[in-house]
Amino acid sequence: MSRTVGEVMTREVVEAHRETSVKDVARLLDRHRISGLPVVDHDDKVVGVISETDLIRRQAVCSVPGRGQRLWTPTLRRSARRTAAVARATRAQELMSTPAITVHPEQRVEDAARIMERRGVERLPVVDEEDRLIGIATRRDLLRVFLRTDEEIRRDVIDDVLTRALCLPPRTVVVSVLDGMVTLEGRLEHRSDIPLAIQLTWRVDGVVGVVNSLTFRIDDTRPPEQHDSDSVTRPWLLQR
Repeated sequence: MSRTVGEVMTREVVEAHRETSVKDVARLLDRHRISGLPVVDHDDKVVGVISETDLIRRQAVCSVPGRGQRLWTPTLRRSARRTAAVARATRAQELMSTPAITVHPEQRVEDAARIMERRGVERLPVVDEEDRLIGIATRRDLLRVFLRTDEEIRRDVIDDVLTRALCLPPRTVVVSVLDGMVTLEGRLEHRSDIPLAIQLTWRVDGVVGVVNSLTFRIDDTRPPEQHDSDSVTRPWLLQR
């Protein structure tokens, strides 16, 4: 139901190697109109990621003349060493961000989106079980999930949620979708099925909201009513 990273990732990946020159990295980014790329070793294992931001940072550092510091604290010394290393970088391995943040193809698209947001990255190299590069997932790739048509979303809700997951007879629930907003109308057998139907509908790719207009025949969420006869003490059942 929810699409995986492997279904939306770009399989033809532009990559660099540790020894690729910074100038060649810039050429690759410009030629392929991309903002970043993974850096791999001789086994195609991802060792880092290099982006336009890394290149611009290097250029900015190189263009600033050195200034003397009156007070060199440990923090300033570490910062100066990092700045000097960036300025001297001539190969990808000296400028790349490491370790690389990667995902696996079986992970859900929404999980990849959360990683991107939490870590503040624009792209995620996709690796196999041996950590070898097999693709890359960019924000644009993940955005495709939200570009699905209303009819595609409606068909998935009917087939995956109502028919397969909830095993409802056809036309028990009427599904309508407008701009990704799903409306569910109909009468279910049990009240407890309603939150499940809503939760599963939310998990369909492209859904931006769910309007619940479902009713129920039996309220199975309330405890059974206790009859007066149930409260009568039966002496013969009391233990000695």
